[in-house]
Amino acid sequence: MATRKKATRRRRFNSSKTKKNIPSQKMIPPKAHFSIWYFLIAFLMISFIHNYYFKRGVENIPYSQFKQLVSAAKVNELVIEEQIIKGKFVDKAKEGQNSFITVRIDDPGLVAELEKKGIKYSGKYESKFISVLLSWLIPIGIFFLIWRYLIKKMGGAGASFMSLGKSKAKIFAEDETKTNFDDVAGVDEAKEELQEIIEFLKTPEKFKRLGGRIPKGVLLVGPPGTGKTLLARAVAGEAKVPFFHMSGSDFVEMFVGVGAARVRDLFAQATDHAPCIIFVDELDALGKARMAGPIGGNDEREQTLNQLLVEMDGFDPNVGVVFMAATNRPEILDPALLRPGRFDRHVLVDRPDAKGREEILQIHSQKVKMAKTVDLKVIAARTPGFVGADLANIVNEAALLSARKGNQSVGMKELEEAIDRAVAGLEKKQRIISPREREIVAYHESGHAMVASCVLHADPVHRISIIPRGIAALGYTLQLPTEDRYLMTKSELLDRLAVLLGGRVAEELTFGEISTGAQNDLQRATDIATSMVKEYGMGEKLGYVTYGKDHGPAIFPMAQISPQRPYSEETAKEIDQEVQEIIDQTHQRVRTILKERKDNLEKLARLLLEKETVEQEEIKEILHETGPADKDDAQKPDAGSTVE
Repeated sequence: MATRKKATRRRRFNSSKTKKNIPSQKMIPPKAHFSIWYFLIAFLMISFIHNYYFKRGVENIPYSQFKQLVSAAKVNELVIEEQIIKGKFVDKAKEGQNSFITVRIDDPGLVAELEKKGIKYSGKYESKFISVLLSWLIPIGIFFLIWRYLIKKMGGAGASFMSLGKSKAKIFAEDETKTNFDDVAGVDEAKEELQEIIEFLKTPEKFKRLGGRIPKGVLLVGPPGTGKTLLARAVAGEAKVPFFHMSGSDFVEMFVGVGAARVRDLFAQATDHAPCIIFVDELDALGKARMAGPIGGNDEREQTLNQLLVEMDGFDPNVGVVFMAATNRPEILDPALLRPGRFDRHVLVDRPDAKGREEILQIHSQKVKMAKTVDLKVIAARTPGFVGADLANIVNEAALLSARKGNQSVGMKELEEAIDRAVAGLEKKQRIISPREREIVAYHESGHAMVASCVLHADPVHRISIIPRGIAALGYTLQLPTEDRYLMTKSELLDRLAVLLGGRVAEELTFGEISTGAQNDLQRATDIATSMVKEYGMGEKLGYVTYGKDHGPAIFPMAQISPQRPYSEETAKEIDQEVQEIIDQTHQRVRTILKERKDNLEKLARLLLEKETVEQEEIKEILHETGPADKDDAQKPDAGSTVE
């Protein structure tokens, strides 16, 4: 109910190699793929040929038969070895079986008998070194080939096993980074801050002449999706220098010392390619604050962080290497990493304002065929709090919707539908809802819209719908702010609280009972009232005192079993009472507003049941009897606003 959800970028650089054009008429043979099954089949075939072809003329006879043949003088040319005896049959009638072999048995009279029969014989000495060596080398070679094959199948880790200490950074040459500041919008202040970096990389003598030095490190801080990585790539594109791109998680491996070696290798490569930019995305994966104590230890991640601190201290900024990093969690970074001398400059990449959102939409709409009726200024006004990634997703979703409908261009209807999908979720028209539940949802959403149109500081209602969306939203009331807000007054918070309670009160007045549909509204209303008393100092009894949120210990916050509050139990009781009073007084105020306008509430709910979605113009027609005077009265204490 009244759900308003916010929807929450290769080639290797190689200066010694150039591309070669391959003629189109030349056929490139397909690449052969090694398989372990090929090896096993070949091994079996070789064994078969060895056993049944090369040895098919040799007969294996027992020693007793050999003795009989010696007595009959039917064998000749014997070779007596340590364990076997080889020889040939005298009887030439045995075609194909003229050789034999038998196992040697300790027989002292054998030589005398051979001398007596005149049989030629000789001995043989064979070194076992080669046989023993081969018996070890061949199995080891086979297992090595199998190991290489399996490692390659697991993602190429074997190819890089001997180079674990090498940096995994993706290196883009100066002519490969096509992004520039024209591709980045909505962050004008951040671009101005980074202009000095570009000037230094282009003309370093301008700064060296005056004895100045460029900041060693630049930390880009901001919410996810605001374009921190794009901005860093644009700096490299503007400066026309190589760009080293690496994620913070790429440094840490399971082997101790690998991360530190990769940090050293990264800075060594950057120094060789200076001037250049090193960019580490998601720095919080690497630079998380170190802990000291019996549980904490100098593990692999901390060793990597220590090496990064040393490298940032040691390299000369005048060489032309600029270290940039991005994070959306600066509060968890190690203080030693954030101090001047390492990250000298912190650049905030914040959510864009209405003008910035319009500029971002213009950039993303250049690749999409837009209808002439599309007004990006209106779309920018409808997307407060959206970041660049959200806006790019909206344009893409609108293009997909238009293609699905068979349109020739993207219109306002598709863009607005994409916004609704991003804010409230995907429509679920096939969800079966009983007539009773649809009626409850209709009155609930109408109550939100009615209160929002009667209080002074509420955002205008743009659309009401009882079509289920997302995971659990059975309906929604969409309010669009007329401008970007950075501060909230007490009266504005109370009006927002009233709008949240409008749905629950409408159910009470219409059906005489309440449902579970207002759970999200009550949670948000409780959060607002609690923040007013504990954080903003807007309570009547407690005065200008902030009690903040409960803070755990600075070290080992997970070790805290029971949370400790920085105030007494009596103060906690007063806080609870004042929060309850704010909720109760706002509840009475909303009841007064809806009671006086019950007919309009009924009309709006019936229209909503009929059409399922009601736009802003239709809402204004139904509520035309409610003029500015009524809105002013709704703000007076006798109209239910007893808190003010």
